[in-house]
Amino acid sequence: MNAVLRLSLGNFLFFAIFALTMIGVKNQNDRRDAWHHGGWIAKFAIWVVLVVLMFFVPNIVISVYEILSKFGSGLFLLVQVVMLLDFTNNWNDSWVEKDEQKWEIALLVVTVICYLATFAFSGVLFMWFNPSDHDCGLNVFFIVLTMILAFVFAIIALHPQVNGSVMPASVISVYCAYLCYTSLSSEPYDYACNGLHMHPKQVSMSALVLGMLTTVLSVVYSAVRAGSSTTFLSPPSSPRSGARNPLLADSNVEEGKGSSEGSEPRPVSYSYTFFHLIFALASMYSAMLLTGWTSATSDRSELMDVGWTTVWVRICTEWSTAALYIWTLVAPLLFPDRDFS
Repeated sequence: MNAVLRLSLGNFLFFAIFALTMIGVKNQNDRRDAWHHGGWIAKFAIWVVLVVLMFFVPNIVISVYEILSKFGSGLFLLVQVVMLLDFTNNWNDSWVEKDEQKWEIALLVVTVICYLATFAFSGVLFMWFNPSDHDCGLNVFFIVLTMILAFVFAIIALHPQVNGSVMPASVISVYCAYLCYTSLSSEPYDYACNGLHMHPKQVSMSALVLGMLTTVLSVVYSAVRAGSSTTFLSPPSSPRSGARNPLLADSNVEEGKGSSEGSEPRPVSYSYTFFHLIFALASMYSAMLLTGWTSATSDRSELMDVGWTTVWVRICTEWSTAALYIWTLVAPLLFPDRDFS
């Protein structure tokens, strides 16, 4: 596990250094813009050097990084939730804007499938994590709350005063059910209420694979959205940020001081610093997945991503997801004078 943290630290430093060096890049005439998009051989060499050097740093440095990684991983989970909300809203909007019956039917089908999957999966969770011969009140609470949240999402989204849609609510419900499963499956293998304790290593590996898969998808999605979104990751100076301020002040235009269009520096389309920061946080989160959010000196090395720390991190992520989604629905009502588009 110590080697995992050292490798993670090398990755983190690599992306953190780039995040710091890209602060203040506002247009493509900046020399750092070329460094961001090119220099791959040099970047690879720097990455190798950083990773190798991390295997020679004192253990105290790794211990400090391990503590910081817990906070960084929590931040990455929140970023992951924001990306999911962004994805579901854009998915819904893209189909609604087509204004065709077949796409409306598709939205309905996706919504029904997601809700059926949510409640069917919740029933399976009751079977796996609520054995009849044990008192598993905590597990029952987690599962029931997940089902209640699914109803709450739909009720709020369908409220006449809320500008919401039931399709994103259904997708968020499925994701919350998934987080509930990953939380319960991370319970210690000797815990009586963990119905999957007969296959601890298989469950641990499957949870790890799913966690890494969602991490990769989040990072890939952030990269895709960075290059195509009109607002996501975009700095205020970017033409994609939705800013209403013109690139040239009116006074300059009136006085004829504006330069020709060809000589105007083109603003960058997204924040390079935030782009690299996501990768840095993902490096931290990957390390926590592989170490199970426990100390590198822990004796429990045969199982990954298992333990009560992991359970509460996952369940808190589910609740944070629910809170953020509900906030996106009710915020326009609470603050009608602000633009949340």
